[in-house]
Parts: sequence; C-alpha cells; structure tokens
Amino acid sequence: MTSFHAARPYWLAAIVIGMGGVCIWGASFLPGASRYAGIGPGAFAMIVGVGLVLLGGILAIQILRGATFEAQATESADTDRPVNHKALALALIAAAVPIVTIQALGLPLTAMISFTLVARAFGSRTLWLDLGVGLVLGSLSWLLFNALGLQLGDFLPFIGG
Repeated sequence: MTSFHAARPYWLAAIVIGMGGVCIWGASFLPGASRYAGIGPGAFAMIVGVGLVLLGGILAIQILRGATFEAQATESADTDRPVNHKALALALIAAAVPIVTIQALGLPLTAMISFTLVARAFGSRTLWLDLGVGLVLGSLSWLLFNALGLQLGDFLPFIGG
C-alpha cells in the first residue's frame, strides 16, 4: 500500500487543487474590481486559485499517465559549507530597509538601496551598476503602480515631489 501511494501520489494533486479551491473561496470575499486600477485584489486571488486548480488537474493527469517524481539533486548546494553571516545580515538589512526609508526616501531610492544590499549579499562587487539597476527597477515600479492608480507616495518625498 505504501508503494502505491509513493508511485502514484494523487494526494499531491489533491493538495494543489485544494489550495486553488481555498484561493477561489477566499477571493469570493474580496472585491473583484477597484475604482483606481479596475482590477481589485479579488481578481488576482481568483486568477491564482484557478491557476492552481488547473495545475492540480494537469498534475493528476501526469500521475495517471505514470509520470514519476524522483528527488532531484540539489543545484550546487554544499551542505558542509559554513553559513556566510555577513551575506545573511546584508539580506536581512535589505529586507528591513523599506520599513525605515520608504516614506522618507520614496520607492525608487528605497528599491535602489535594497537591491544593492541584496546584490552585495549574493557577491556582487559592481556597486554603481547595482545602484543604477536598483534605481531603474524602483522607478519603473513606481511609474507602473502610479499608472495603475495605486498610490505609493511621492516619487522623491524629501524634495516634495
């Protein structure tokens, strides 16, 4: 009996479909449209839920066809390698930076700082490139959200605009 469940893990498809059902049920309580962007939070949750149900169905079909699911070797992870505490601290600081700076500096500069810290945590040594990429990504994000009618504050609040 154990080998049947291991060979045909229908429970996995059922869990994915169940998660989709929960998303769809939760989305039914949220507004599907908003005044500003036209797309409300319920629409995104509904899309995710429907996607999960479809993926669960596809997974069930794959299991029915006899697809096997074997553990893949980890990418290039070396479990014996010690934790890089400096990189971990930089990533944690990058995650915390928006809490402190987004209202005072705005999204573009906050994204620039966070992106640069995360890039450093992953070993990047190109400071000016990381700052530039972070600034461009943050600016594009601000412009996109602004175009959708979502208010993320001023572009550069410390200069009043």
